[in-house]
Amino acid sequence: MGMVDVTFKEDSYRSAVAVGMIRLKPSTVKAIRDGAVPKGDPLTVAMVSAVSAAKDTSRIIPFCHPIPITDVKVSPEVMDEGVRVRVMVKSTGKTGVEMEALTAVCAYLLTIWDMVKSLEKDERGQYPDTVIAEIRVEEKVKF
Repeated sequence: MGMVDVTFKEDSYRSAVAVGMIRLKPSTVKAIRDGAVPKGDPLTVAMVSAVSAAKDTSRIIPFCHPIPITDVKVSPEVMDEGVRVRVMVKSTGKTGVEMEALTAVCAYLLTIWDMVKSLEKDERGQYPDTVIAEIRVEEKVKF
């Protein structure tokens, strides 16, 4: 058990795209669109969170190698049913970047949840309408 030995692997260009979604109440989506979320702009804060998470993946996932991240592109889409995000991560290294892209998506969606949780709670303090879903790797490339 442990990390895979990549000592003698050649560096190569690698990219990965991951996607995911957080389902929210219509009133929360409206607050995001209107800039009326009490904690501030969740899309901007979540973007920063996603970039940081991509860069720190090896600190979060025990057997991931620390790799040089050369680019992170975060593309959110506010939809009537919530927020969908697409994250592309690029590197020139010895291992793929799909875990970095997935980690970035998860951090993005969790940050959205944190930013809007006061709007999502019901009268009992629960989150019956809030769901993070459909997280997956959409594409990975190696040259």
